[in-house]
Amino acid sequence: MAGSPRARKHPSFSIVPRGRKKGDDGGPPRERIPREIRVLIAAAFVIAIGFGLVAPILPQFARSFDVGVTAAAVIVSAFAFTRLLFAPAGGWLVERLGERPVYIVGLLIVALSTAACAFAGDYWQLLVFRGLGGIGSTLFTVSAMGLIVRLAPPSIRGRVSGAYATAFLLGSIGGPILGGVLARFGLRVPFLVYAGALLVASAVVFFQLKGTSLAERRAARDQAPLTVREALAHSGYRAALVSSFANGWSSFGIRMALVPLFASAVLNAGPEIAGTSLAFFAAGTALSLTVSGRLADSIGRRPLVITGLIVNGAAMAALGLSGNVVVFLAICVVGGIGTGLLNPAQQAAVADVIGNGRSGGKVLAAFQMSSDLGAIVGPIVAGVIIDRLLVGSYEAAFLVTGVLAFVAAAVWVVSRETLPRPSAAGPDAPAQAGGDVR
Repeated sequence: MAGSPRARKHPSFSIVPRGRKKGDDGGPPRERIPREIRVLIAAAFVIAIGFGLVAPILPQFARSFDVGVTAAAVIVSAFAFTRLLFAPAGGWLVERLGERPVYIVGLLIVALSTAACAFAGDYWQLLVFRGLGGIGSTLFTVSAMGLIVRLAPPSIRGRVSGAYATAFLLGSIGGPILGGVLARFGLRVPFLVYAGALLVASAVVFFQLKGTSLAERRAARDQAPLTVREALAHSGYRAALVSSFANGWSSFGIRMALVPLFASAVLNAGPEIAGTSLAFFAAGTALSLTVSGRLADSIGRRPLVITGLIVNGAAMAALGLSGNVVVFLAICVVGGIGTGLLNPAQQAAVADVIGNGRSGGKVLAAFQMSSDLGAIVGPIVAGVIIDRLLVGSYEAAFLVTGVLAFVAAAVWVVSRETLPRPSAAGPDAPAQAGGDVR
């Protein structure tokens, strides 16, 4: 209608991120990903390239010090163990110092500790240096999660989580392949390149977010921080903790520690196939991420999480039965597809529970800790199965991983949906305290 003031009205959200556009049809505004999140997405891509360089050769590098499968798996778990221990401290530092400085310091710690790994003289030095890297990792992970939760508009939380995960996965596709190639020049070379990639990422964030201190700028407007006890009243958050544990066990534990060893020990493949297998996992995840984030924003979080857990669980259970490289790589793609369906919806569900208007550092830390705990326990249990209980039985270790994913899917089946629906209480109403209590 001519003269209508509709185009001049502001959205009713309590926090209005940069980049929002009005809908052309007069309906809800069309959201764009805020600039700060786009910077984090670019940094995630750089970090993933470096992480992918090291992941496929780390277990083999550990075994070069004449240790067994279990000891090699502990090297992978050490990183997650220190992440687990320092996650609460990471949340506390973000509240005190702000997201940006904690993020940069975390990247620098990982860069220095990774470079030190390249010069490790024995197994124990490698274990210590890798563990120190976990401290920095938890700092930049909690910082990034905090920024994304607080800046992402409720209507595109799934899409934001999907975009962030896609950037990480795109880097992960090229990283393992490049890492396998670099390993030809020595297993220490990828660590140095990874350290350099982290320095680049820290520089990107430092200059692009210079002067940004979102925690302090909004502290006066924030409500009281959401406590873990409040979050646990939501069945969606409880389910997210379980699926995060299962995902950490599978994606960050077994996939990184056991899959490369399986390729080498059972399929008699070289480091190139170990790196390629991780790249195929990443490719499958990237493929499903093209739709999973938007689907999570439209049909809900639960269907995507449940489907992702079932697909990933079935793939992991079947992985130990693959008798040749072609079947092995095909199953890796399927497992990656399941992970891509799961992650954006799972992270968006946690963001729904926290909401834009409250700080949730401890809630985010607990969510991260559940994943790290899975990444710690998974490789160790698998190593004990292979080395002690059922000697050489990679099949049993992969089967346990698949069963755990099915259990997590069952927990989500009996949980409630967290996707915010527009209502008189506001777009974030279903996720607020008491809105999803069981």
